[in-house]
Amino acid sequence: MCGIAGFVNRVGEPADLALLGRMTGPIRHRGPDGDGAFVDGPAGLGHRRLAIIDPSLGAQPMSNEDGSVWISYNGEIYNEPALRLELEARGHRYRSRCDTESLVHLYEDEGPDFVRRLNGMFALALWDSRHRRLVLARDRMGQKPLFYCETSRGGLVFGSEPKALLAHPDVPRRLDPDGLARYLFYEYVPAPGSIWDGIKKLPAGHLLEWSLDRPGAAVRRYHVPALPVSEADAPPFDQARSRFWDDFRAAVARHRRSDVPLGVFLSGGVDSSSVAAALAELEPPAAIRTFSIGFDDPSFDESAHARAVARHLGTDHHERTFAVSDVLELLPEVADWLDEPFGDASILPTHLLSRFAQAEVTVCLGGDGADELLAGYPTFAAQRAARIFRRLPSSARSLVGAAVDRLPVDHGNISLDFKLKRFVRGASAPDAIAHQRWIGSFSGPELVEVLAAPPSVDVEAEHLARFEAIPPGLDPLSRSLRLYQETYLPEDILTKVDRASMAASLEVRAPFLDAELVEEIQRLPASYKFARGSGKRLLKASAWDRLPASILRRPKKGFGIPVARWLRGPLSGLLDRLLAPDRLRQQGLLRPEAVSRLILEHRQGVRDHRKPLWTLLVLQLWIDRWLDGG
Repeated sequence: MCGIAGFVNRVGEPADLALLGRMTGPIRHRGPDGDGAFVDGPAGLGHRRLAIIDPSLGAQPMSNEDGSVWISYNGEIYNEPALRLELEARGHRYRSRCDTESLVHLYEDEGPDFVRRLNGMFALALWDSRHRRLVLARDRMGQKPLFYCETSRGGLVFGSEPKALLAHPDVPRRLDPDGLARYLFYEYVPAPGSIWDGIKKLPAGHLLEWSLDRPGAAVRRYHVPALPVSEADAPPFDQARSRFWDDFRAAVARHRRSDVPLGVFLSGGVDSSSVAAALAELEPPAAIRTFSIGFDDPSFDESAHARAVARHLGTDHHERTFAVSDVLELLPEVADWLDEPFGDASILPTHLLSRFAQAEVTVCLGGDGADELLAGYPTFAAQRAARIFRRLPSSARSLVGAAVDRLPVDHGNISLDFKLKRFVRGASAPDAIAHQRWIGSFSGPELVEVLAAPPSVDVEAEHLARFEAIPPGLDPLSRSLRLYQETYLPEDILTKVDRASMAASLEVRAPFLDAELVEEIQRLPASYKFARGSGKRLLKASAWDRLPASILRRPKKGFGIPVARWLRGPLSGLLDRLLAPDRLRQQGLLRPEAVSRLILEHRQGVRDHRKPLWTLLVLQLWIDRWLDGG
């Protein structure tokens, strides 16, 4: 895995080689094994390399045979061996075994739409000197990030992370007020926006073309997700179950290709356990290194379940237990490498796990994507319950809400009162808004209360518009799954894994997001994914004779940390300092009285405000590092 950065100036202004070095320097963690730069007139491509395939000959930027096409690329292409055979048969000559070379050759033959042929995770920048054209592209599911900025002087700047763009003198370091509102609503800023004024994210499955011969960047979608078929048109469930495991094992086989040591993240949940089980059918289990971490807080410690899976499969298991202090010490460091505020607290244990694994391996396989493809989150069960709730008379809904509100606050991990209160918070809203209120921090009305100035963007209306853009003929569950796949998966889950792992210089791959496998899953009817109040029906049925029954019957439990309790204990002082009324008044972004009320209610145990307070705390850490102190 790598980091990329670069720019194209308008005609007449040659690229500055030293500037490329200043842009790639801040993302050295993404590629500590080497750096490279290329300039051609107004264009400059920079690269930081984490060597995975052909470490000796895979340096970038890399060109085609005659040097007319150059690429800086971050990712892995899992169908590259088949593409290489095809390209060699067409007469292309290779200098290395690196998958990067196939990209330039495929572009030569097929132009910008060559990305349609790729099964992998990637963010790439390709300079075509003959056509005086820059092409940027991001993989179908959004596993690898790519940011860009059209400058006031008519140029374009891009990079794997905002910090690379901010090193360019034409990119302003200003907060975008709309980005702030979206962050508080989602706990991240969804593509195409960012927290930075002028900096955009290239959405998943999109490409950008920028030409010296015409003004402006042209962004278009190159991949449209597959639609599910009806149950009548689908293969029988047992046949689909058998085929699914064969396809899944094939995806794991494609993802294990590496010239450096490889391991598996093992949480003890069905997703990562299934990845380990599939890999154990491909190579001797004793040669498979699995990694898990635990915590000294028993209610958040999942390590015993991972240990049980490792024993069952016979893997070479590695485990480490962390204390609360280990996690808290990460906070300043996280603020340093997170150049956008990010409110998902599980990024902390994800980074600890990445650092732990990186001491032994350079690549890890993980279970990300299964929840969004196969309806694994409890919110999908809540969606069905909410449809019943909405049919109740308003008086009955009010009584239920009042009864739930009187439940005593329990700051444990996903406690009953927390789940019920979150459910009531969103249950009366349309599906799209309900899901976001269940998983997000601030609703639209709550944003108006907490922001110092009314937001100029209606975040809930924007979110509904995203939902309405999904084909309306789909069943309710399939529409919600698609929404998760286009928002929460790329912008929360995959962003978390990318930033947490790359900060440790570890590459993490997600076999569930293999392009061939995703297409097969998306085509299956909703009943194959969710049935009898439970998600991941197909996966659990496929893994039934491969994993312990206790693992398959376990309810979904996220990779959490005790945020609610910490905000009343070890984080209390930091909360008071960073969210002090005088500080907030000076910033002019948040209403001090609204924030103080959240802190007081949480501290007194009147309400559980773990999610909004953590989101605000992370925002302030980001402001200290990137606005005030950056």
